Formats: sequence, C-alpha cells, structure tokens
Amino acid sequence: MECVIRKEKTEDQSKIRALHSTAFTNGENEANLVEAIRNSEEFIPELSLVAITENNQVIGHILFSKISIVTTNEIVNTLALAPMAVDPHFQQKGIGSQLVQAGIRSCRELGFEHIIVLGHPRFYPRFGFKPASLFGITPPFPVPDEVFMAVELNENTLLNISGKVAYPPSFDSVT
Repeated sequence: MECVIRKEKTEDQSKIRALHSTAFTNGENEANLVEAIRNSEEFIPELSLVAITENNQVIGHILFSKISIVTTNEIVNTLALAPMAVDPHFQQKGIGSQLVQAGIRSCRELGFEHIIVLGHPRFYPRFGFKPASLFGITPPFPVPDEVFMAVELNENTLLNISGKVAYPPSFDSVT
C-alpha cells in the first residue's frame, strides 16, 4: 500500500497515542512508552517516524531511541526500536516493513551503528536482525532468545562488544 513515511510533527502526537492504544492489546503501555521517551534525553526527533495516507491519516508509527550496552570495560551507545505500531485496518499491507526500512535508513544517515529490538522473530530478521545472543548481547530481563535481536547498520560494529542492554528510566512506563 502506498503511504508517505515522514518525521512526526507536534500535531501527530495525539494520533500516535491513539494508534498505539488501538494497535496493541494493552496499548496504553505502548502509548505511555512513546510519551515517556519523547519527554526524555533519549528521544531523537528525527527517529520518530509516521506512516500517513494521502488524506493525512496516521496509520503507522516507529520510534528509535538511545539505550546502551554495558560491557565489562565500557558503556556502548546504541538504539532501541520500540515501539512500532500499524493501525489494525492497515496491517498486512507492508506498512510496518516500510517503517522499519525507512527507520533503518534514517538511523544510518544519523551515524548510528546498531539497533536492538524486542520483537517478532519472524518479522524482524527480514531486515537483518539476528538474536542478540549471537553478538554476546543479553537482555536485562528474561525473554526468549529469538525475540531479543540486534542488527549492525555497518558491518562488524558489534564485533567485540558483549554485555547487557540497559534501558533508560523512560522504559519503566511499560509494565
């Protein structure tokens, strides 16, 4: 389906909240997460993207924000892809894929080197995501290995970086 992917605008914020509330079973969590990140130091305005229809309806949203990997020697800056939502009436039409592709492109253009996602193991691998454990990266909480993934935006940028992901306080809004 044809849609335009662009950076969120202030006037999109209430539509983004409604979208997340509608797209997820417990959507208030996701909507609260977006707002918590937006109001934090980890927010990167250029990496909050919306998919809109020709009549300006927000039908998708993706957010990338700053997180870190804590190794034995250092703290490595990286990005979290969280959350992403597509209006239920527009799912299975490639909108999510367009959002991920545009987001990855924007992350690369801004000079970021890798992204971590907690997501569907049959969706994200098509964009290069692999279990983070393959890079020696672990989640800060128990989740199945196949749903906690990482992608290198440039080859070997996770080489010799192993450790535990640390999410900032804004992620505490998700219960």
